Formats: sequence, structure tokens, C-alpha cells
Amino acid sequence: MTTIIPENERSSEPLDTERLIYHPDMIRANEWVLSEYQPPKRDFCIFVPCAMRKPYHTSPSHKMYDRIIFGILEQEDAHVVVFGTCGITPREIDTEYPFTDYKFMMGKCNVAKIKRDFIKMESERLAKYLERTRDNYKHRIAYCIGDFRTAMEKAVEMTNIDVVIVPDRKTMEEVANPNKRFKYGSLSQRQYLQDFSDSITDILDIPERTVGVHDDHSTNDMDWYLL
Repeated sequence: MTTIIPENERSSEPLDTERLIYHPDMIRANEWVLSEYQPPKRDFCIFVPCAMRKPYHTSPSHKMYDRIIFGILEQEDAHVVVFGTCGITPREIDTEYPFTDYKFMMGKCNVAKIKRDFIKMESERLAKYLERTRDNYKHRIAYCIGDFRTAMEKAVEMTNIDVVIVPDRKTMEEVANPNKRFKYGSLSQRQYLQDFSDSITDILDIPERTVGVHDDHSTNDMDWYLL
């Protein structure tokens, strides 16, 4: 695989501050994805949020998403694309700099201007990716809440390309807790994961699967599975 940014061309600016979205290497890497990267052709493109642990595919959350996705689909049927703080990262290149090296997470940002800029930048990137891959996928699903969801919704409006965005708004309101810092909680919640699973089986027109946890009630989110 071609290195996106050779070591001798990398910026000395830190990758762990609230200014991450303006970091020259993050911008350059995303421009590469949107111009030079050659996306595969698949029946499904499934967008999932980035994770604290890098590379993403090793994180508990992504292992959980994979149990949902590939408990139903074959590996060759789905292309997983990560989005969010990272911009846009096809997951097969998640071992590349700077996607493996940044530390800051947008979910922890409370600076209004940065949040506004992020939504604008991310929606434009998503729109460009959707346009560029218009003929690559038959179906598109995005699993997201918060600012990531807002950016995806704006990208859909900008392109008029259909993306099934889950969890369902009704489910989100059912689990919402206004007394918590994150009103809608985590994407690891059973109800959200069920919507995620149902979005795939609905498209395939096959019976729904029931999402559950192992009997030992482990708190490790890698223990989520499909019954």
C-alpha cells in the first residue's frame, strides 16, 4: 500500500488538540481519500464512527459492529468506511498515518466554532465521497448519533443519495436521558444495535436477528453478538 504521507513530509503540529480538524496532515489524508483512493464495488457500504483505540478494526466497538455486519453479510458483500473525527477513512487503510496517530475525539469538544466547522467540513467530505462512489454500492447504511449523524444527514441532503441512517429517531427518544452528559447514550446500547441489525435484514428482506449479550452479562462490549 502506498504511504499516504511519507514520514519526511509530515507536520510537526500535535495530533491531540481541539484543532485536530485543521491539522494539515488530517486535511491532506482526507484529500487523498477523496481524490486518489480507489473504493471497491460492494453491495453494501456501511459507515461507522471512529474509535478511541487505533487501528479502528481492533477496537471493542468495531469488533461489536463487525459482529452485527458480518453475522449477516459475507466479507465480500460489505465495505466498512469509518467517519467522524478522522474525516473519512475506508477501514482497510486504518493502519495508515495519521488515522492511527491522533488522540483527540470530537465527542469531547465543547468549542462551538470547532463543532460548527467540523459539521461543515465533515458533511462536505461525506457528500464528496457519496458522489464519488455513487455507482460503487447498491445500499448504504450509517450507524451514528450526535454531530456525526448531523454531518451525514447534511451530506444526504446535499447529494440526494439514499443512506439508511440508524438508530431510528424513535429508538433514540425512547432511550434518551436528559440528565446524562450524552443524552442519547452510547452506540453500544442493545436497542441501537438492534436497529443496526434490522437495517441490514430489512434491505435483504430476510428475518430479523435478535441482538443480545452473553449470559455472564460481561461489561466488555466485545461480547455483543447475534442470536
